[in-house]
Amino acid sequence: MGTKVLSMLQPLWQGFPPVDPLAISGSVSYSLAPRYESVRGARQFTRETLCRWELEEIFDSVALVVSELVTNALRHAEPVGAAVGYERPHEPGEPPVRLHLMRWSSRLVCAVRDSSDASPESEPADAGAESGRGLFLVDSFSDGWGWHPLTGAPHGKIVWAQFRLP
Repeated sequence: MGTKVLSMLQPLWQGFPPVDPLAISGSVSYSLAPRYESVRGARQFTRETLCRWELEEIFDSVALVVSELVTNALRHAEPVGAAVGYERPHEPGEPPVRLHLMRWSSRLVCAVRDSSDASPESEPADAGAESGRGLFLVDSFSDGWGWHPLTGAPHGKIVWAQFRLP
């Protein structure tokens, strides 16, 4: 894993039990096109990765969390005035939405990078609501989540969730 990725993800190690970031047993990354159809691609990428890592039994929970994190990244990284469901223009030099999956012997971390500086906000869960439940679901289906602003970048953040492995 490159030192740039390690430094970008350094705050992930904060709040975790002591772990050597160089002891990652698997790490993959997937760039997402700035359109909502990319959520399906992120789930497929997650399925293929978990199958390769022989972690199929946790796919349902991980896929739900990946879907929510990617959807939030695509929704909140939208420039003002962009129409929902349409491909948004990608500014040169703007960091793309990117999904990272990292595996240790005892945990899996899903991290999504986007270009928004806004902090993720959890809204009260409303069973009838069509939106606003994303972070509630992430919290319910993962073993913990958090976020941090990107360092050394003009803007952006990473939102992550971790899962204990069976």
